[in-house]
Amino acid sequence: MGDHNPRQTNPLVDVPASRGVPERRLLTTRHGIIDFSRRTVVMGILNVTPDSFYDGGRHNEVSQAIQDGVAMVEAGAEIIDIGGESTRPGSRPVSEQEEAERVLPVLRGVRGEVKVPISIDTYKSQVAQAALAAGADIVNDISALRFDAKMITVVAREQVPVVLMHMQGTPRTMQAEPRYEDVVREVKGFLAARLDEALARGVARDCVVIDPGIGFGKTLEHNLALLRGLPALAALGQPLLIGVSRKAFIGKLLGVDAVERLEGSLAAATAAVLNGANILRVHDVQETVRVARVADAIRYGQEAS
Repeated sequence: MGDHNPRQTNPLVDVPASRGVPERRLLTTRHGIIDFSRRTVVMGILNVTPDSFYDGGRHNEVSQAIQDGVAMVEAGAEIIDIGGESTRPGSRPVSEQEEAERVLPVLRGVRGEVKVPISIDTYKSQVAQAALAAGADIVNDISALRFDAKMITVVAREQVPVVLMHMQGTPRTMQAEPRYEDVVREVKGFLAARLDEALARGVARDCVVIDPGIGFGKTLEHNLALLRGLPALAALGQPLLIGVSRKAFIGKLLGVDAVERLEGSLAAATAAVLNGANILRVHDVQETVRVARVADAIRYGQEAS
């Protein structure tokens, strides 16, 4: 899809360091290299939806959404994740046409203003294909390539990075009664199986990022166990994306609604960094960038940047 696709490159390069921690990771995208070398990358959330749990309706106007995306980059985001369908608990799906109509004008506008990679948050292959043609670099699929049989073909053909996320059930049903015998072991097994399926279908290992899906079919205790168990997931050898920003489990711990969950989000983000996260998907970019800088200094040494 265009001359800007660096098909000859090796998107992810790992050089093992002591204690199994990757010393260098480079994820090559169509609009730049994402560098996990001794630091955590912040992904800014830009939901172009009326009903997302925290920022629903805030970015409905295309011009405002573009401005907000640019502001996230100015605040330190190295990836912008654009989504057009809410996946909050109980949410209902929207059509491909409606989702595309929401995201494509914003994506094109942001693409024209920033140089950082853009991720499209969708599980629909046609939306992903259109977004990649409009300038997106990464596919962030909450279904781990399960909900749309054609999605894996799109990702493999275009040779773009893809985020495989764990979710029990669907957004509409996932919080009804989530159960696990061992949540860390089961999530790790699921992600390993989805990774194997992606590789078997032509997706390059170097293009796969994994996400345990905090809050997607998990109770408070499940989410806490996963955050403690991130080293086991990092052992799969793929970059690890974590999304804890303003989620319900923080509200349950603190007894506050989404607008008052900043401190809890930053605490959870810090724990994620120290346990192996490579990317933090967040609403509050500037605050998280600062927190990650300190956490990275603890994790890697004060020369981390």
